[in-house]
Formats: sequence, C-alpha cells, structure tokens
Amino acid sequence: MKIPFIDILRYEPGFLNTVTETTAELIKTGQFVGGSIVQKFESELKDYTQTQFALGCANGTDAIQLALRAAGVEKNDAVLIPDMTFWATFEAVVNVGATPYTIDVSKESLHLTLASVAEGIERFKPKAIILVHLYGWACPETLEIRKLCLEKGVLLIEDCAQAIGTEIKGESLLKNAQVATTSFYPAKVLGASGDAGAVFTNDAQIAKRTQQLINHGRTDHYEHGLVGWNSRLGAYEANFLSHSLKHLDTRLDGRRKVCELYRQKIKNPLLKFMAPAATTKENGYLSVAVMEATERSTFIDYLKAQNIGYGTVYPGAMSDQSGANGFLGGKISHGHSRWIAQSIINLPCFASMTEAETNYVIEKVNAYRN
Repeated sequence: MKIPFIDILRYEPGFLNTVTETTAELIKTGQFVGGSIVQKFESELKDYTQTQFALGCANGTDAIQLALRAAGVEKNDAVLIPDMTFWATFEAVVNVGATPYTIDVSKESLHLTLASVAEGIERFKPKAIILVHLYGWACPETLEIRKLCLEKGVLLIEDCAQAIGTEIKGESLLKNAQVATTSFYPAKVLGASGDAGAVFTNDAQIAKRTQQLINHGRTDHYEHGLVGWNSRLGAYEANFLSHSLKHLDTRLDGRRKVCELYRQKIKNPLLKFMAPAATTKENGYLSVAVMEATERSTFIDYLKAQNIGYGTVYPGAMSDQSGANGFLGGKISHGHSRWIAQSIINLPCFASMTEAETNYVIEKVNAYRN
C-alpha cells in the first residue's frame, strides 16, 4: 500500500461534473472577474464563518497584507508574530513597510500564550499582533488574548489559513475576531484549484478599505482613493470554492476521524501526539506529533520505506530564516519554536482517507522499533 501525505484529488461523486457544468456557464457569460459568482461565494463564506464581512482576494499572503493595511498598520509600525508560523506571516508585515518582532510559542500548546503576548506588548509596544492558528486548531488562549489586545489598544489580526471550520466553545473561531484572514491554497481544508484567499471582519470601515485595496484602491472605476493593488478573486475560483464549501463539513469530519484514530490507536512511545484544547473543535487539517529530533530522520526513512507520506510543518522558526536578516526588529525566544521545528512530524491526513489506509499507517507506526 502507498499512502500520500495528502490527496486533494479524491472528489465527491458528481463534484467534478458540477464544477465543469457551472464553469461552462461562466464562460458563456464572460463574467470572469468579480460579478455575481464572487458575490455569491462571499455571501456563503460570510454565513459559514458567522462573520459580517467576507471578502475574497487573490491569495492568503495578500489577505494578511490587506488586513494589516485596512486596519491602519503603516510604515515602521511594530507588529508581533509567532516565531512558529509560515513565512508568509513574516513577509506580509515586511511588505506593508512595518517591522516584524517574533514571539516564541509554547512547547505544550505550540501556539502563543497570553503571557508571551503580554510580554511582547510590554517590550515592543506594537501597533498590531498577528495571532496564527496552526494545525487546524485554535490558540488555546484566543479569548484571553483578544481581551488583552482590546484593553491595550493593540490591533489583533488572526491568521486562520489552517483553521476554517474550527470552533471555540461551539462558535466559529472567526465569528468574534477583529480581523481574520485565510488562504484557499489547494491543500487547505477549503481549497481552490489555484491561489485564493479572504479577509473577514465585523468592522464596516475595515471591510470598506479592504474592498478598495483589493481593487486598486478604487472609489469609482477610474477614481482611486487609496493606493491598493490587484488582488481580486477570480470568478472561476469563486465558483470552484462555492461548490467545495457545500462539502466542507463532510470533509472536515473525515479529517477529524483520522486525527482522532491516530491519537487513540498509535501507542508507539517514541511519538507524542498533540491535541487541541478541550474548548476547541479542530478541523483536522494536520495530525501533529512530536518526537526526539535525533530520532526523527530515522523515522522519516522508515516511513519512506513503508510508502507512507509525511510532513514536518514547519521545519524552521521565523527568526532563524536567512530572509529575516535586516528586517527582524527583535525577538523573544526560549528555543521552543526551534525545538518544535526539529521535533514535529505529521502523518497522512486528508478528507477521503480510507479506513484501510488509516489502519495501515497505524500498524506501521506502531511497529517502528518494536
């Protein structure tokens, strides 16, 4: 048996036919940019996430830049980000002219903590903080961090590129976020067939500025009140995403089942499986385990020999990246992000993974060194 780390091509029966048919109708109308199809998807996405505004854009990196600018982050402003995230979080801050400061994450939750955010605010006096929800979870102290930022007058942007469909205390993670972003990169739980992203907010002014920035800062077709850029979501991707959204809950249930089976049935003492907080309903984006860094390379070789795909998401802290040189304003590091990067291992997990495939992974992982 050969198990990929992820398989994005196992669509539901009839899905491709529906997408093909509606794409043919789209081609006949010639409405390729904007229009009713994009508006329909944005409305569906708004309802699904329980937010007041959901604005499609070209990709997830643009979404972060749009959120930063729309919320008022300017040149030389300090922005705190977790040291464990994807590089787009760091470069988005740089690309709006602001200065990133990295804050270490917890070895227990793999996310920022209330204490680390409070320390970062005290030391670096930031204009904004980007709270990144990794692994299909939510930061365990999200609600407390939101409250702290409100009290301190610090803008909180939540990067939910891995967290669509995640809930805190029975509500959508995005519902009460000041500003949130996501990516619809094909490998995400709600993936497009190319690049796409979105910005979410309950603030009408931020939504208005975001919409302008997405479309060249337009106030009218040839009038421009802001310097934006072209980050419009195409109608084809909106159509594909709209049909995918109909199947999202079923896909998430499939992913959650795989993650839970791993945590229940893999008993190999060399792996420690991590889990979201009790108040969080995960979306199953990734299975997450940690192991001794000295053991991981040998284990990866074993997985390869068993034809089992794997991931190491993510294999490097932001402050350790060579591209950070000259841009990083400062950092708070206890070595946790580096430890996670060297220790994390992700086993195959995708929506349509079969019981036989899941059991094969469980069997082979349990047999490692046993």
